[in-house]
Parts: sequence; structure tokens; C-alpha cells
Amino acid sequence: MFATAALAALATMPQASAAPGRHGSGAPGGPGRGGAGAAGEMRGVWLATVANRDWPSRPGLSAAQQRAELTAHLDAAVRARLNTVILQVRPTADALWPSPYEPWSQYLTGTQGRHPGWDPLGTAVTEAHARGLELHAWFNPYRVALHADPARLAASHPARENPDWIVPHGGKLYYDPGLPEVRAFVREAVLDAVRRYPVDAVHFDDYFYPYPVPGQTFDDDRSHDAHGGAFPDRAAWRRDNVDRLVRETAAGIKEARPGTRFGISPFGVWRNADADALGSRTRAGVQTYDDLHADTRRWARENWIDYICPQLYWHIGFAAADYAELLPWWAEVVRGSGTQLYLGEALYKAGDPAQPAAWQDPAELSRHLALAGKYAAARGHVFFAARELAADPVGAMARVVADHYRQPATPPR
Repeated sequence: MFATAALAALATMPQASAAPGRHGSGAPGGPGRGGAGAAGEMRGVWLATVANRDWPSRPGLSAAQQRAELTAHLDAAVRARLNTVILQVRPTADALWPSPYEPWSQYLTGTQGRHPGWDPLGTAVTEAHARGLELHAWFNPYRVALHADPARLAASHPARENPDWIVPHGGKLYYDPGLPEVRAFVREAVLDAVRRYPVDAVHFDDYFYPYPVPGQTFDDDRSHDAHGGAFPDRAAWRRDNVDRLVRETAAGIKEARPGTRFGISPFGVWRNADADALGSRTRAGVQTYDDLHADTRRWARENWIDYICPQLYWHIGFAAADYAELLPWWAEVVRGSGTQLYLGEALYKAGDPAQPAAWQDPAELSRHLALAGKYAAARGHVFFAARELAADPVGAMARVVADHYRQPATPPR
């Protein structure tokens, strides 16, 4: 699940004293947020479907019930003066539209491959646009299943028809990013939705190579033997595989529907400074460059993508990964590039008794937005996730709206 990996990464972070802040980069002093007629500001929410996290509330609801729940989430976004919904439409190598490539998602009907009786993605685009919202279609490239048994997949599933494409790891199934045919298939599965629907953006999150699992190794020996000979080590080859997916997807989107953007929301730490002088002054247990083989800094610096939305799911002052440290670091990354920076916000932590004391304060998220307002490069925020937007148990989102979203804003273009 989208936030679960970030939580798992936190579990490996040392609880050391906070590193000193570094706020001299990223063009501080930018315009404040939420003033009258604020324009060009991302105000988004993720709407997760994997494991029925946000929507549908459970599998097997009628088409009318699913539609009603979906539009209720869109209405909640409008009430919070948001302007973008990022809907997960390919959570586990499946589809929330009539894809010719992959089966209908089990999170709709409870049975993978069963038609739900309506077109969720098509409806979401129409209903979002009718409300003045952008609809970003969120795809997970390589995750196939939250279990490790291919026999549980639909009989027509491409992973069953091509068993050499999949790798079990950590109790889950993944497509092997090292196979060119996998990369080509994933690209076409994504582009089918882009060709069918006027989505405003294609969105990937943090899942490329899977998060590390203690005591386990991702077994891509076969694909590495076939395709990795030109690289100095396996890590460099894996990064090239992910780089190729990003570049090829970006090119395909521009060809299929010019004007549709491409954004990625990575785990918030590229590399720690003790591993790379260009890294952030953090002590994260996971680094995207080394562990997920995703060179997120390069994608932003070299303008391969239209926006980057790092998941900064930590509070101000957190010793291992301080929000106030990562914000200026990411602002510096995008400085001078054409890549827009949005900040992923952990709304799901607000009021959660299992979280540190900072998250019991309803004002924590509002402080994030106030701090981001000092950096012109920070073009807005995306909140995880829709369930918490609707419930807002401690009023953290209401505080954000009162402090920063007093007027509507259009999304950045």
C-alpha cells in the first residue's frame, strides 16, 4: 500500500538527535499560500484503491454504490478547496477501466477479471471535471499481487500467461523490471488509459524495485544475465531499467495525448548525505537511489517528468528525516529545471495515537504549508489520503483549509 512502505522505511530509521537545518537553498521568500485568488497551486489528495484502502469501501458493492462513494470523495475534495484527485487505477497489474491488457481489479467486485458493470475511470474523469477538479490517473508499474501465488490470479492475467515475467519477493509478486518485454507491456497498459480518457496526468508513486525485505534478495539473476552485461554492477543496471521506464512512459504520454502531464511521487529521501554529498542531511533507513533503484533526483533535475511529489511523511523536527530539512533540499533539486515540486503530506498520521506527539497537534500539517510558503519552488501539496480527508478525526485538514485554503486555487500548469 502507498503509505505502508513509507512506514516500513521509518521502522529502520535511527531515532537520533535532529541534524541542523539547512534553509539557504531553493529560493526562499516565495509567495504565501492561500491568499485571495491564489493561482497555480497544487492542492491534491490521493484516492487509493489497493486493498480497498479508500475506495470502494469494500469489494462487491453495486455499481450505483461504488459510483456514489466515488462522487462523495470528489465532493469532499471540493469542500476542502482542493483542485486535484489522484485516483489509483492500476493498483496490482489490473485495471479500473475496460483494459484490453489486464483484468478488472478485484477491489471492485471481489473477483479479479469480473466486470463491475460500469467504467470507474471514465466516470471519475467526467465527474471530476464537472466539479472543476483535475483527475490524475495513478498507476503502479510493477506490483502484480499482494500475495505470492500466481494461481490466485485471474486465468487470463498476463502474469500467468508469461510466468517468466514475475518474481516473488516478500510475500508478494512483482513484474521483473529487467525484462524489456515487461517494460514495453507496462508502458502500453498505461498508455491505453491515456488514449481512452482525457486524464490530466499520469502518476506513479514510490514502487519501482520493491522495498528491501530483511534476509531476502530480489531474484533477477536471469534477466541480469541476459541484459546486464554492459553495466559495472547490478545496481547501475537496475537504475537504468527504471530510467528507461520513466523516459519511455514520458515519451508515450506526449505522443498519445499532448498536454497530459507525467508526475512521480517517490519516497522522500533520495540519498543520505553520509552516502552522497549531494544527498539530504537525513539518516533514513531507505534511500530511493540505492534501495529502489530510482534516481529520483536525476528525473527532476533533467526534466524527464513534469512534476515530482516526494512523500515527506515526517514531522518538523523528526531526527532521522526532518520535514524542515527535506523541503529546502527538494526545492534546490528542482531549481532551474522545468519540473514542478509538490509536497506529499501525511494526513493519515494526524491524530493517530501510534504516531509521535507532533502528530497529535492538529496544527502540524498547517505548519508544513506555512514553511513551504517560504520557498517559491514549492508549488503545492498532496494529502494522503481520501479516507482521512473525509473523516478528519482531529481537524488537521480543517486547520489547513482555514489557514491556507481560504480561496480556491487553480492547479499549476
